[in-house]
Amino acid sequence: MTTTEQIIDKSLIAILEQVSDPEIPVLSIMDMGVVRSAVFEDGVVKVEITPTYSGCPAMDVIGDDIKKALEEAGYKSEINLILHPAWTTDWITPRGRKALEDYGIAAPLEAETDKDVLLHGKKIVKCTNCGSQNTRLVSQFGSTACKAQFQCEDCQEPFDYFKCLK
Repeated sequence: MTTTEQIIDKSLIAILEQVSDPEIPVLSIMDMGVVRSAVFEDGVVKVEITPTYSGCPAMDVIGDDIKKALEEAGYKSEINLILHPAWTTDWITPRGRKALEDYGIAAPLEAETDKDVLLHGKKIVKCTNCGSQNTRLVSQFGSTACKAQFQCEDCQEPFDYFKCLK
């Protein structure tokens, strides 16, 4: 598959939605958009997943968790890692974005706005605790490479911001 379209057999969606992202457990792999296809082929569920970035250490765990979930549902499976097209934060679902915010991670902004925040210090990222935009970048890297560390200057709480990837 070489498009950004997801091809997922509807009977598999509920199973795949139960598989959590190991780094952000409030998100399913479906919310993150890493599952690009999941189809039946010759009695085997063939699943294609795309890493959030090429060096993502969670992909082996995600693959194992998918295999386990499908096995528990009575399916044999094969997991394939695909790198093209590259994952983008546009693939995070609206439900996933809300879950990020509720969990304390600011959802990614659009690409140009993201650059204004990370490179020019614009106060656009909302605090996930109090909602203030009076926030400052503490570090380009947060708890994982795909996040940046911020602090709210009103409530003083630190929080992660999920960087925009396109």
